[in-house]
Amino acid sequence: MSYLLTTLSSKKEVDKVIRETEDVVLVLRFGRDTDSSCLQLDDILSKTADDLANMAAIYLVEVDKVPIYTQYFDISLIPSTIFFFNGQHIKVDWGTPDHTKFIGSFKHKQDFIDVVEVIYRGAMKGRVMVRSPLDPQDVPKYHLIYKDI
Repeated sequence: MSYLLTTLSSKKEVDKVIRETEDVVLVLRFGRDTDSSCLQLDDILSKTADDLANMAAIYLVEVDKVPIYTQYFDISLIPSTIFFFNGQHIKVDWGTPDHTKFIGSFKHKQDFIDVVEVIYRGAMKGRVMVRSPLDPQDVPKYHLIYKDI
């Protein structure tokens, strides 16, 4: 399903999309086209792209081709989904230690739609952090491990 969405493969392309996407939620999925969980998430993203056309722009980013963003956002688990609004990184309180990204795949299409709607409404009010509408059981659990501290 990743062929239905635009894939960004350079820092320049990612920078341009972040800068030029206005008044809609920018969704960046960091992952690999060959990973099964990325393909599952890509399926959900591609099925919702038309429904959310007025609220969101969805792009795929290959983690191996954009290492600067992979390092900047500390993407060690894939797929990781990051949200922006008018160039501002939007954080979501998922009930996990990391508010900067969603790690894993959404369980249902409606879960992703609900998240984008909450981010859109919050961002239109000027918020840079919103609370997740998802049931905490639907958010993948993981532990942050810090290296070389």
